[in-house]
Amino acid sequence: MILGLSIFVMLLSVLLVLLVLMHKGKGGGLSDMFGGGVTSSLGGSSVVERNLDRMTVGIAVAWILAIVVLGLLINRGM
Repeated sequence: MILGLSIFVMLLSVLLVLLVLMHKGKGGGLSDMFGGGVTSSLGGSSVVERNLDRMTVGIAVAWILAIVVLGLLINRGM
C-alpha cells in the first residue's frame, strides 16, 4: 500500500511540475529573464488558461491529500 501510494505521489509530483511550467508568465519575474516578456497582450485569460488553473489546483489538492495519507500510513507502520 505504501509503495503504491509513493509511486502515485511521484507521478502527481511530475504532473504538477509540468502543469506549473505550462502556465503563462505574468511578467516581472524569472519568465522575463528567459524570454517570457516578449508576449503579446491579448487581455484577460482565455478558457484554456482557466482550465489549466483548475487542473493545477485539483492536482495540487490531490498531491497534498496523498502526502498526508502516506505520512499517516508510514507513521502507523502499515
